[in-house]
Amino acid sequence: MPRRVLNVHKSSKDVTARSTSEYPNQGAQFLSVYRSRIVLDGSPVRLKGVNLGGWLMPEGYILHAPNRAHSLFRKDFVRGLGEAAYAGLEKAFRDNFITEADIDRMRTFGFNCLRVPFHHRLVEARPFQYSRAGVGYLDRVMAWAGRRGIRVILDMHAAPGAQNHDWHSDAEGGRMRFWSGKANQRRAIALWEFLADRYKDEPAVAGYDILNEPVLEDAAPLNRYYRAAIRAVRSIDRNHIIFIEGNRWAQDLACLDDFADENLALSMHFYEPFEFAFNLEPHWRYPLVNKSGRWDRGFMLRRLETLKAEADRRGRPLWCGEFGVNARDGAAGEDRWLKDILAHFGALDIHWTYWTWKAVKHYMFPDGIFSYYPNSPWVNRAGPDYGWETWKRHWPARKKDMIASWRLDKFDLNRKIAEVLHEKV
Repeated sequence: MPRRVLNVHKSSKDVTARSTSEYPNQGAQFLSVYRSRIVLDGSPVRLKGVNLGGWLMPEGYILHAPNRAHSLFRKDFVRGLGEAAYAGLEKAFRDNFITEADIDRMRTFGFNCLRVPFHHRLVEARPFQYSRAGVGYLDRVMAWAGRRGIRVILDMHAAPGAQNHDWHSDAEGGRMRFWSGKANQRRAIALWEFLADRYKDEPAVAGYDILNEPVLEDAAPLNRYYRAAIRAVRSIDRNHIIFIEGNRWAQDLACLDDFADENLALSMHFYEPFEFAFNLEPHWRYPLVNKSGRWDRGFMLRRLETLKAEADRRGRPLWCGEFGVNARDGAAGEDRWLKDILAHFGALDIHWTYWTWKAVKHYMFPDGIFSYYPNSPWVNRAGPDYGWETWKRHWPARKKDMIASWRLDKFDLNRKIAEVLHEKV
């Protein structure tokens, strides 16, 4: 009989036991860390993949909306159309924005890894109680990826209370409450315990990205939280890699303690120079000169060497969990920027997942390998309201068309970006 994976939290009424035989990779082996490398059965493996950004943790700009906390969008929609309408919208979006067709297309790029950002509320229906429907989306993408030999990294992108003050942690009003007391941290750790128990025997999982882009003036609370989270996960799951992000949006690795765990990797994010990658100052072209000096292949290498040296000093693999650039059809040299960074990742043995797979085309921020270009009424680039700000107005009458627009066949390939990724994988 197949072994049963049980919900570690007996108080949950929403989640039942799941058999690991649902997944096809029962004979496969787990990725693990050996010294400063990620290995499979002793042979080095380099993770190369993509993020499923905006799917299970919706972000405004990915849907061409203002970068406000998702919880504010939700409240506004519910005020207009009610809870039942929002539940229908949320389910339709999750069912259509990423489907098995997306995973099939990812395989054509040669990707061997997916990073799956999720909002804690996807799984946590109430504190310490978990949703069968929510965790089912993680089960689903794991099954799709596993059948194709692709590994999954689960990323807690928005923790209870918000771990930074930005929209992408769902920090309502820019307030981060994750660090203000232990209650939210206990919820996050309990959620990781639940996920570790559910997936501890699942080879399709590469590992757990414990906390996306934490931001603190003093890293001591971050190190205490990491230590507690590592201890909790390891009390249940010793099979999977734990990925630890640096402080200050995953930029500062030096502040991290040396954690006593052999199966652990460090993670950083790289969007430099920020004004160029996000197209915040139009008409810059790479390579470029800005207030920091000359940004070219050599300068980029020196920045990455500093981060890699910190990982090497600790004997840890280094993974760039996010990097990406606003696609401009090569007019700004963004394809050359991408080619240089991927060449450096290869030379320095840095693992990577590109941000992101798909997005509604925006003139700012790193958008997808695929973009949705039409100016549909629910995009409405001319404003004054745009993106998901318009959804409550259009959902009742245009639901079918909106749902169709979220599927991959309505997105166009950003060819300059795609060509570089194809070449470098």
